[in-house]
Amino acid sequence: MCERKKLQNLNDYFLELKDRSEGGVFFCRMNGYNAEIGRFIQKYFEEARKFGVVIEGKIPNPNEQNLAYYQEIMGTDFQLSVGFFHQALKKWLPRMKEHQQKSVSVALYDTLDNLRKAGKNDNMLRNAYIKFMCWMYYKFERIVNCLGENKVPKILYEGDISYYELLLFSVLSNAGCDIVLLQYKGDQNYRKTDSAMAFSEEFRMPDMGSFPEHFNLRKVREELQKQADRKRLYRTEPKLLNCTNAWIQGKGLEDIKTSTLGRGSDPNLFYNCFIRICGVEDKLTYLNELYQFHLELKNSERKVVIVDNEILKPTMEEIAAVHRKNYSTKDQMLMDLAAGIQYGGNVDLQQLMQKAFLDIMIELSEMECINLNKLMNKAVYLICWLKRYQSKLFLNWKKGNISCMICFNGCKSETEAMFYRFLAKLPVDVLLLHPNQNEVCPLKDNALYEIHYNESMAVEKFPTEDSQIHMETAAYHAERELDTLMYQDSGIYRNQQYKKANAVSLKTTYEELSILWNQDLLYRPNFSTINDLVNMPVLFAKVSGVKDGMVQQYWSGIKSLFTKDLILAKSVPYIRREDNNPMKACVTEFWKNGRLCKAKIKSHKLYQYGALREEMQEHILEKLEDLIEQRTIRGTFENGTEYTILSTVLNLNREITRLLQKFDFTKKNPKFIYIHTTEEVSSLEDAILAAFLNLVGFDVLVFAPTGYQSIEKYFTQKILEEHQIGEYVYDLTTPDFRNISSNTRPSWRERLFKRGR
Repeated sequence: MCERKKLQNLNDYFLELKDRSEGGVFFCRMNGYNAEIGRFIQKYFEEARKFGVVIEGKIPNPNEQNLAYYQEIMGTDFQLSVGFFHQALKKWLPRMKEHQQKSVSVALYDTLDNLRKAGKNDNMLRNAYIKFMCWMYYKFERIVNCLGENKVPKILYEGDISYYELLLFSVLSNAGCDIVLLQYKGDQNYRKTDSAMAFSEEFRMPDMGSFPEHFNLRKVREELQKQADRKRLYRTEPKLLNCTNAWIQGKGLEDIKTSTLGRGSDPNLFYNCFIRICGVEDKLTYLNELYQFHLELKNSERKVVIVDNEILKPTMEEIAAVHRKNYSTKDQMLMDLAAGIQYGGNVDLQQLMQKAFLDIMIELSEMECINLNKLMNKAVYLICWLKRYQSKLFLNWKKGNISCMICFNGCKSETEAMFYRFLAKLPVDVLLLHPNQNEVCPLKDNALYEIHYNESMAVEKFPTEDSQIHMETAAYHAERELDTLMYQDSGIYRNQQYKKANAVSLKTTYEELSILWNQDLLYRPNFSTINDLVNMPVLFAKVSGVKDGMVQQYWSGIKSLFTKDLILAKSVPYIRREDNNPMKACVTEFWKNGRLCKAKIKSHKLYQYGALREEMQEHILEKLEDLIEQRTIRGTFENGTEYTILSTVLNLNREITRLLQKFDFTKKNPKFIYIHTTEEVSSLEDAILAAFLNLVGFDVLVFAPTGYQSIEKYFTQKILEEHQIGEYVYDLTTPDFRNISSNTRPSWRERLFKRGR
């Protein structure tokens, strides 16, 4: 018989019997969880799986076949005596040793005798005995012949244990078995079964909490399987390990400048930084600090790589250079791609690269939304970027070398974030600088150390001796701060403050057209600014008919809408298909793989907008791409209409481009009036022009006194709001508006003063 002892330390469970201070076995209940208990459960699970029994759920009761076999071998005899039990065990479990049979017999007798004393009759005792014998044969045969040996067998049980299960565990415990009960819902049900707390003890630790939601042994088994698979993937673990940020003092640039000897002395570790600095401490000194910081790194002969803004995507040549096969599983793919990461100069560094690659990719592979193909694409990107920067960061690398990778204003995507996290596992200091706090960095990592400053500053490039450096004066900063106070969220905007804008077409009444026509955009309903983007409320409408049939007043009403920033189309079509357009011959080069090739357009010899300010060129090309992607024009991606859109928009006349050049997204916008008086059909190009001008921010009005269809016949959606104002009038000729007087109504001031006279 073995005595049950009080557990002092979880590791005592894994000691052999001879090494336990008091001998004996342990039978503990665990009603709570912490990280140490989590590690213990994993280790105990493996021990019980190898040298014991793991029970997930209840022990099934003996079925009819089990009972029939027992009766065939053992008969139906029963006596409540140690001798009877001893002889029965010899026959039923012949692999048990003599001392094991004796200890189990005594433990069985004590248990059943206690049941007799509690009032159970002989038939109940016999049924309990047969149940115990069947359970030992069918469920615990692998451990009963190990009871009382120096290597103690283990039982791991999860859930609420039943009364007879607990009695059998008591027998096995007394005979020399360790037992752990995992009770995820606490101790309440157990206390009903063992009110005297006679069979087991509750193990407690000071910082225990409740078990994690959905925790169970199935998840433990899956996690252990993952660890085994991972060990197989990694093959050879590197001798060096990274010590990231544990040694730093939190001083940012100063930490990175710290020499290798000043970081730590453990020969099995390399000491690197992984730091993100958002904002600037002092605008006046920021650029000079970065400039001096870079010089110091170079003077210390450290290898430095600077990436301004985002990392350029791998080229087709870089992607093709990554050898890959057809894979059926993620593990197969990762093992093959990791083996392809080579660094002939140093085996230690090669192993570090392979391990870092697997660490990142295994973590990524466990995301629910990623399939094998997406995972491979991410892996290929990571390997391409490693190859691109490998020689710059690790040329002639030897133990103790720490290079530095600086990401300035960058890390715009999750894929880039993945690459920087990968580098941070190598002998590289990874520094992410975001002086402009309006930019969001998607990188998240538990190892990342962050520093935040209150000031924000827009800087295009990291200042080095190889680039043009612009240091700013105190007066310049004062002016910028004044700009911030005056022009940010104040309703006041400086000239050309915003570089990006979206047009929002307003649905209005006919009367509102003339009211809104001369208003600045910022005073119109639904105007807004979000971060660096303006939402411009614009007019895009058609006026059909002539009010009361009064033609003279009709022309006067149109004349009253004339402004200095107006394009007037007096005849239809405004743009003819046969008009000279040099862009028609080359537009097929500008749309590839569902995207507008902006760089190719800008570099083309026939590109006409190169003199415009850069942000307006971007605005034009962005809205051109939107017009095609939205399929607003009938025939887009069906009969080549997308190329007509390209040639039309890339061949705007000088009058329009000059209006675009001066256009300020918060002030008065340019206008386009299209007069369609005849039965002449509008051209497709006219419709394209009107839709495009609407997208870039023009107010567009179409006047059709006949009510006939005009440019809207080419639209796939009802984007042109139509106002019916009167009877249809035919055979009108657009007059010379210089001879037409506008019928502008008197202002409210004029009406007020007139009444006062």
